[in-house]
Amino acid sequence: MQRVPEPEYMDIDEEAAAYANADFNEVNAAFVNSLLEFVGPGNDSYMLDLGSGPGDIPRRISEARPDWRIVGIDASMPMLRRAAARRAPPKTRAHLWYVLCDAKRLPFPSQSCDIVVSNSILHHLEDTVTFWKEVERVMRPGGRLFLRDLSRPADKAEAARVVDKYSGNETALLKEEFYRSLLAAYTPDEVRSQLNDADLTGMRVARVTDRHLDVWGTLSR
Repeated sequence: MQRVPEPEYMDIDEEAAAYANADFNEVNAAFVNSLLEFVGPGNDSYMLDLGSGPGDIPRRISEARPDWRIVGIDASMPMLRRAAARRAPPKTRAHLWYVLCDAKRLPFPSQSCDIVVSNSILHHLEDTVTFWKEVERVMRPGGRLFLRDLSRPADKAEAARVVDKYSGNETALLKEEFYRSLLAAYTPDEVRSQLNDADLTGMRVARVTDRHLDVWGTLSR
């Protein structure tokens, strides 16, 4: 099945609200657990979350690693308003910030981040080479990347099955957004080609569930 692109970010408040109010507890907890298992123990890391949305994942990470400094970025003001409204616990609040910006033009110095993470941003992007080059630019040598995104199904019937399986109790709007996102997602082979085109080496790509793929690795320069 050919990819069907979708908008790069949610600038409609109704769509952002549907996403923010959906039940992502299980998948977000799984993402954080996978990330922490990958990075292992460590203190005082500077972490960048690309496409942080309503902020659930950076909040979870800040609770698990209160010594980390975490910046969540998103290009959607409706999403960031919701992230700011759902404030982090007091003990981690001073170490968690949100920034409105484009993930392809990050306002951060080169080699400034120890860890770069992202959950479900890649399928929104068309210019993936610029995105991957920007990821590499902000990572320090030895920095670690962990990205999880949707993986495009073989056909529309499979996409519909995935939607029915995982969003049966959600709103019609969220189900439609999920379906569009599955059609817009990349395959593992396409992501490997993106990394190759961006000259970003040392990263592994694998399909890890019936709807997700992971990209992870350590940057070596």
